[in-house]
Amino acid sequence: MLTKRIIPCLDIKNGRTVKGVNFVDLRDAGDPVELAAIYAEKGADELVFLDISATEERRKTLADLVRRVAEKVNIPFTVGGGISSIEDVNILLKNGADKVSVNSSAVKRPELINELVAKFGSQCIVVAIDAKKIGENWKVHLVGGKVPTDVDLFEWAEEVEKRGAGEILFTSMDHDGTKNGFANEALAQLSESLKIPIIASGGAGNMQHFVDTFVDGKADAALAASVFHFKEIEIADLKETLKLNNIPVRI
Repeated sequence: MLTKRIIPCLDIKNGRTVKGVNFVDLRDAGDPVELAAIYAEKGADELVFLDISATEERRKTLADLVRRVAEKVNIPFTVGGGISSIEDVNILLKNGADKVSVNSSAVKRPELINELVAKFGSQCIVVAIDAKKIGENWKVHLVGGKVPTDVDLFEWAEEVEKRGAGEILFTSMDHDGTKNGFANEALAQLSESLKIPIIASGGAGNMQHFVDTFVDGKADAALAASVFHFKEIEIADLKETLKLNNIPVRI
């Protein structure tokens, strides 16, 4: 059985790690280079580095910061934020990223996924989906959650898989930063309808939430930020808890 992955997320704004609630009210969480090194040392399986204002401010992810983070870690490292072309991906991979995450640009021009997969391979391309429940339906949001669309979460996820993406990083905007648990019902629906791995994001508050998202949400990986940044959960303790619940993890 494949091991489940624990992934700290470094949301970056103006060169600092930040964390908010429901995508707003950001507060400083430390230096991303230092945090990355600590997580790699403490047993994180992967890291995700998202320049959360890159798309909004129409600038590219800070390649220099990516390089500095990559120099400190020996685990897979995904970078996202403002990526809209093959050239953007080239720059990030040359600076040390193992994978890239695309979001708004893929919704606006879905062919981008095909182009990136053809050039770099499925294993390198993660599609991030930020969605919010509107009535009974999950709707995709763009530009760091600021721009709502009529795009249905599940329909878009199926298209993403058909276009060749290697993984989906699904963030529930309703759960983000609330520490009330992951959106396990939506995660389970995604996991059951797709063959590619699903990374759960948004809502981690305690170790039981991770157990629940792997068991009930059927997630392949769980991503979290503040519970790691502010030392509310230690990765080694989390993995021991998961192991005790018969969830396969890399110790």
